[in-house]
Amino acid sequence: MKTEFVRTRWSVAALCLAGWSLAAAQAPPAPPGAPPFDRAAMEREQAEFNRKPDTSGTGTFPAVKAEDPSLPDHVVYRPADLKQLGKIRLGVLAWGNGGCANDGAGSRFHLAEIASHGYLVIANGRILSGPGAPAAAPRPTLPPGTLPPPQTEASGLIESIDWALKENARAGSPYFGLIDPQQIAVSGWSCGGIQSLRVAPDPRIKAVIIHNSGIFNEGMNRMPGMDISKDALKLLHTPVIYILGGPTDIAYANGMDDFKRIEHVPAMVADLDVGHGGTFMQANGGAAASVAVSWLNWQLRGDAAAAQRFVGNDCGLCKDAKWKVERRNFEKL
Repeated sequence: MKTEFVRTRWSVAALCLAGWSLAAAQAPPAPPGAPPFDRAAMEREQAEFNRKPDTSGTGTFPAVKAEDPSLPDHVVYRPADLKQLGKIRLGVLAWGNGGCANDGAGSRFHLAEIASHGYLVIANGRILSGPGAPAAAPRPTLPPGTLPPPQTEASGLIESIDWALKENARAGSPYFGLIDPQQIAVSGWSCGGIQSLRVAPDPRIKAVIIHNSGIFNEGMNRMPGMDISKDALKLLHTPVIYILGGPTDIAYANGMDDFKRIEHVPAMVADLDVGHGGTFMQANGGAAASVAVSWLNWQLRGDAAAAQRFVGNDCGLCKDAKWKVERRNFEKL
């Protein structure tokens, strides 16, 4: 079912506002010492982010973003020159936005970085921030204590996968024969991470990456779009990595609780103390994007060099003082 979109320009910072607002209403109290939420500072950061040009990533294949009329309400990130792929076939990553918002450009640095490594990345929404966005419209005023409804649905991730596989098989498509149907992954940030967990049971999906997110504990006041229970974790059939933002990340407790409940598939937490906003506004998506690329390359392509960041007592992230790492069920790999 398509979502009716409000043409409000939400950048990564605005998605932080959405994600934080949604989670803050349902999460435990902020930990001692956590900085107070500064909306004015976030809006200034949003404006600065919107002025920055798109980036093409650091991978072998410089990436571009675009809307495709054959896939409404989605934004596509891909290598600019598909002829440069050679023998490499595109993996597919379906992405859910922070706040379940409808800005498919809100994490554009992160998504372009992944695409530049030979992936077709498809985000829910439209281009509503940064280059190519329409003029900003005022955000609607909501009654005090009222949370905005989710503007996208988990079904949008399935639409992304369906479309990519159809394009792979359609003669005349720019992606004809260029996609590997065995390289399908889902990922998302905050509310978008919940969307990813909702669709993760799809047997076509081979890898899952959850950023700054986790399922709310039973009895908490979940809103539409985030209303799944911890039982959803039992339906995972692939390895999963949670990339969290440390104790000041308002999704930290939920994400760690998810991790501790996963008993049947390999699971990992990679924790970087940057808060709920992650590294999405940093150049090329920052450290979190680098870890996401390595996880995809390992899980989807069997890349041994990428695997070294995650496996063994002396794994790359294990030795990196900036990261805290926990693993479960890795003997199943």
